[in-house]
Amino acid sequence: MNATQPTSSRSIVRYSSDRVARTAAALGTLAFLPFGLWAMIAPRSFFAQLAAFHPYNQHFVQDIGAFQLGIGAVLALALLCPGLDALSVALIGSGVGGAAHALSHMIGHDLGGTPTRDTPLFSVIALVLLVAGGLRLAAPAINGRSETGPSQH
Repeated sequence: MNATQPTSSRSIVRYSSDRVARTAAALGTLAFLPFGLWAMIAPRSFFAQLAAFHPYNQHFVQDIGAFQLGIGAVLALALLCPGLDALSVALIGSGVGGAAHALSHMIGHDLGGTPTRDTPLFSVIALVLLVAGGLRLAAPAINGRSETGPSQH
C-alpha cells in the first residue's frame, strides 16, 4: 500500500461530500427563495396553490415567506461566498429573514397583533443582525484577520 493512497481516498471523500453539500445548498436556495418570495408577494395565491391549511391567515403565510427567505439567504450566501465564516453567513441570512419578517408586519399592520410594538422591534432586530454581519465582513480588512480566521502572529 503506498503512502499517498489514504490521503487520496480522503481527498475523494472530501471532494464528494463537498459536492453533495453544495448541490443540496443550491437545491435549497432554489426552493426556499422563490417560494418565500411567492408567499410574501402573493400570500393568497401561495395559500390556494400550495399551503391550504385552513383557515387562511395572510399574516402567517407572509411570516412563512419571510422565514423561507432567511433560510434561502443563508444557503445562497454559504454557496456563493464560500470564504465567509459561518457567523457572518448566519448574521446576514437571518437579518434578511428578519427584515422580511418586519416587512410582513408593516404590510399587515391592520391584520391584528400589536403593530406599534412588533414592527419597530422586528425592524431593530433585523437591522442589528444586518449591521453586525456587515461589520463582521469588514473586520478582516480592519483588524488584520484573514478571510478564514485570526492571523497567526
